[in-house]
This record gives sequence, structure tokens and C-alpha cells, in this order.
Amino acid sequence: MQQRAPEAAPPQRTCIGCRRREDQAVLLRLAVEEIGGVATVVVDPVRRRPGRGAWMHHEPECVELAVKRHAFGRAFRAKVDSSAVVDQFRAHDEAATTAGPRHTNRPT
Repeated sequence: MQQRAPEAAPPQRTCIGCRRREDQAVLLRLAVEEIGGVATVVVDPVRRRPGRGAWMHHEPECVELAVKRHAFGRAFRAKVDSSAVVDQFRAHDEAATTAGPRHTNRPT
């Protein structure tokens, strides 16, 4: 009789905005990219950019909290320009909205 290995729990990550832990699948990955010699936070929707990543809910409140708390610099362990991340987040959010439904953490 073969015994099945127990199913592994999905990877967990912490949102850098609200600090709640969630399954990696429901969070958006952020990465740092050199743009014009400046380390800039960018959305990584494919989750394949090299280097250190940070994770965030698809919620405007989490972006605002992360900016307010200076969480990007801590998460990436470097001085980064996070001013563009709000625009990138909105652009990604609009693209995701046109592509179909997405997970939110808001009660229904």
C-alpha cells in the first residue's frame, strides 16, 4: 500500500503595506529595476525579475501604507525610488481589471 505525502501548504508571504500574511498566489510581486541609474520599484506581474522581491496586496490602501511607512527601502534593503510604484500599481490594476476578476481581501 502506497502512502501519499501530505500536501504542502502554499508559500506564504507578508504584504509590505498592511503586514498581513497571505498565500503568495494572491499577492503582487514587486522588484527593483535600474531606470536611468536610479533604483526604482516596479511591478513584477510574471514574478520572474531577478533579485530581491517584495509582496503586496492588490489594494490601494496597502500601497499607501507602504509609502507612508517607507516599507520599500526596508523590504529591498536599499535606497529606492518608490514614487513610480503608485503609477505602476494603478496601471497593473487597470490591466488586471480589463483581463477579468481578481482576488481582493475585502469582505463580500
